[in-house]
Amino acid sequence: MPNQQTTTDYSDDIASALATEGGYLAVGRGGFILHFRNGAMRSGYDCETIKAQCIAAGLPVIDSRSVDFGAAARLALNGPMAAVGRKPDPTPWHGLSYAPLNAIAAAYAAAGAEVWNFPGVDTASKESGEGTEP
Repeated sequence: MPNQQTTTDYSDDIASALATEGGYLAVGRGGFILHFRNGAMRSGYDCETIKAQCIAAGLPVIDSRSVDFGAAARLALNGPMAAVGRKPDPTPWHGLSYAPLNAIAAAYAAAGAEVWNFPGVDTASKESGEGTEP
């Protein structure tokens, strides 16, 4: 039997995320989470496939796999959550508040994460030259 590789098409979920204020893809050490609609998520482990599809579609992507583990944990546990499909809370933001997605992306980018499709956020993989420059 030949070795068949299949690639999952995430286009319907990506379209939902694109249509939602704050929709984005988060990629971390434990896999990916595609955030679309308030509280709706799709998760999995096919990180490179969905990441490439999201970047190509123009969906915001935060890939924190290269961030120091302690820094990533602090951002995830102490930082605010992204306001997906809802209004952000007023500042100051904390671990149980909702912030605009650009604020989340800026914090992760400052910690060394690769980010794509965030206008105005100093971005992405400095080594590969990929990402969205402001």
